[in-house]
Amino acid sequence: MAYNLLKGKKGIIFGALDEKSIAWRTALRCHEEGAQLVLSNAPVALRMGEINKLAEATNAPVIGADVTNMDDLKKLFEESVKHFGGGIDFILHSIGMGLNVRKGKHYTEMDYEWNKKTNDISATSLHRVLRTAWDLDALNEGGSVVALTYIAAQRVFPDYNEMADAKALLESITRSFGYHYGVKKKVRVNTISQSPTRTTAGSGVKGFDGFIDYAEKMSPLGNASADQCADYCVTLFSDLTKMVTMQNLFHDGGFSFTGVTEAVIKQMEK
Repeated sequence: MAYNLLKGKKGIIFGALDEKSIAWRTALRCHEEGAQLVLSNAPVALRMGEINKLAEATNAPVIGADVTNMDDLKKLFEESVKHFGGGIDFILHSIGMGLNVRKGKHYTEMDYEWNKKTNDISATSLHRVLRTAWDLDALNEGGSVVALTYIAAQRVFPDYNEMADAKALLESITRSFGYHYGVKKKVRVNTISQSPTRTTAGSGVKGFDGFIDYAEKMSPLGNASADQCADYCVTLFSDLTKMVTMQNLFHDGGFSFTGVTEAVIKQMEK
């Protein structure tokens, strides 16, 4: 059901790869709620994914950008402002890549050059996106920026590897830049800490299937789906959350504050 929560608003969605991705589902929901969109991803992701299908469904242009490259980001924002005929109201940062994870390196044996790239792509990219919007004055007064994170930034999940460190940095940037952007233009910057979700990226983590079943048993409401996360993103982009900023918002069915559940105890006693 649509409520026109984003009618007249304009936003950039980073990171939609395929129909499983949270960014993809969020783009569809934003479009349904009346928003105009620009879709962006890295050139290699544009070649690998199916983003043109999403572009057709949402009537949105696709503008490729390497988020580690300031020139690419400047071009993206300039072209987006031109396309919209004005400023931008919201941004979704759904970007992450763990090179050590992808290449099978254990956390205790990580390759530090790969780790630098992981942090650059997965965390510092948010700073670059915000910096570019800041320099170009591209975000409208009272705008909203949301980045996707995971509870491994606060708690140990061994197989999440270096991405836990990257997410911790991502959340720190959210707070720090969120302060400055709030003072300057009442722009909100938040992270959503989502349940483990069956996306193409998430499924690449070792032991993912076992963990998603565990999280389901540990969460009073069960795991939140990608579509439910998209709904939550819409509320944060809307005018209903104008005083929410610099927060890490758990969207995980209660997992983050549950010590143990009967379902987990029964599983352990088998």
